[in-house]
Amino acid sequence: MLKGIGASQGFGIGKAVVIKDTELDYSSVKYSDAGSEKARLHKAADDFVEETKLQIEQVKQSAGEEEAEILEGHLMMLQDPFMLSQMEDNIDQGAVAESAVDTVCTMFIDMFSGVDDELTRQRASDVKDIKDNLLSLLLGIKPVDISSVEHGSVLVAKDFTPSMTSQINKENVCAIITEVGGVTSHSAILARAMGIPAVLSVLDATEKITDGEAVIADGFKGKVLLNPTPTQLDEYTKKQTAYLKEKESLNEYFGKQTVTKSGAVKKVYGNIGKAEDAQNVIQNGGEGIGLFRTEFLFMDRAHEPTEQEQFEAYSTVAKAMDGKEVIIRTLDIGGDKAIDYLSIEKEDNPFLGHRAIRYCLDNPQLFKTQLRAILRAAQFGDIKIMLPLVTTVDEVRRAKAVIAECADELESEGLRYRLAPVGVMIETPSAALISDLLAKEVEFFSIGTNDLTGYTMAVDRGNAAVSNLYDVTQPSVLRAIEMTVKNAKAAGIQVGMCGEAAADERLIPKLVEWGLDEFSVTPSSILQTRKLICECE
Repeated sequence: MLKGIGASQGFGIGKAVVIKDTELDYSSVKYSDAGSEKARLHKAADDFVEETKLQIEQVKQSAGEEEAEILEGHLMMLQDPFMLSQMEDNIDQGAVAESAVDTVCTMFIDMFSGVDDELTRQRASDVKDIKDNLLSLLLGIKPVDISSVEHGSVLVAKDFTPSMTSQINKENVCAIITEVGGVTSHSAILARAMGIPAVLSVLDATEKITDGEAVIADGFKGKVLLNPTPTQLDEYTKKQTAYLKEKESLNEYFGKQTVTKSGAVKKVYGNIGKAEDAQNVIQNGGEGIGLFRTEFLFMDRAHEPTEQEQFEAYSTVAKAMDGKEVIIRTLDIGGDKAIDYLSIEKEDNPFLGHRAIRYCLDNPQLFKTQLRAILRAAQFGDIKIMLPLVTTVDEVRRAKAVIAECADELESEGLRYRLAPVGVMIETPSAALISDLLAKEVEFFSIGTNDLTGYTMAVDRGNAAVSNLYDVTQPSVLRAIEMTVKNAKAAGIQVGMCGEAAADERLIPKLVEWGLDEFSVTPSSILQTRKLICECE
């Protein structure tokens, strides 16, 4: 048995199709002249853009708009003049087009790989995908084709790049297994969107699994069974049947209110990263949006989004949700996220540094541009403003003063707007400990359990040596959550949760008992979360 991370639920029972990395050797390529090499580079880039556009349409059909945006990020990166100009500079210095692509992409890969933020690190995989595709086009090597694998195939690879994943026929692929990646990697996101079980981060999977070998992939427990016995096959076939039956039964919770057995009404919302994701929440039966991560509007671009661009994104979501609540988190960015145009200084300990509300308060023009856009969009729906990484009452008061200043400016300029309720994320021990004081300043709380767990347990969840301590059910974390909920209820304000724990079946009964009002989860988890809440007393 091999062990990994269960990144997409379900059971895959089939035969392994092992995909090895293609050798992209350009050592025999000879330099002609700068003009010819640049022409080759631009031809490859243009071909890659056209191929990617086709892949985007394929992903929209198989996985949805949200997942297609991963590939759209490729286009934005490659069309960034900086990346291509760096490659051209290398050619001017005597490099063949292949070497220029390799050198520049490797520079970006190293840069992204070296940051602490998990989402930013994943961009290294995006750049590697761009590099491999460009090198394949330059060398005339056809990329691996996985679109025509047989029914019942379990795909095994070091990693599934977005362009590889776009080829997957979900009718024929029953599971995917990779050597790298985690629950938030692109492979995991796309697998969940397509309903394909996935076990990631399986050490040396492509060496330990033989092509054509019988395999069972357990996407719940992160296990891979090789050449299963008849008893194991029977056991997992029954598990698979039961899981699919339960999944089908969730449809009865679509469009229903979330009400416990004792009659307490709760709300199940969805988390989103881009405006287009709102449709995913609606399609999965979400009652609102509990977390709109606005930092994604600022990534993979050459300059800060304008007020108008942000206004259009926020108002699009408000209109799509048709009066349902939309909680917009202000920019949660700082020393751990690489956004070149913001000139954010690298810090030794970025998670304890200049980020989120701290960064925004120290960069008022950036903050005001976003707040003005949110206030203008608030006229189109039930928008609320949420402040991230709050640790003091003073931060809240200063932020509210900036919001009031923005409202005054919009009023004087004759622009339509609506004042939006203000809340805070409770994601630090400090915020939990003073939640009674914060409750007097705001109109709602949202508990961010991912960071709250990390900060409370003083643990980096990406560090395998201590990852066992990253557990939301630790007594200290549970006490922080309970204290926050009780202080919110005592103050008469709404309290929700937008971390992974909001969908955790171990925790949901406690959260219901304590009085949590709103559970905001990944869209694909909405119906399961509603079912679990409805089964509570």
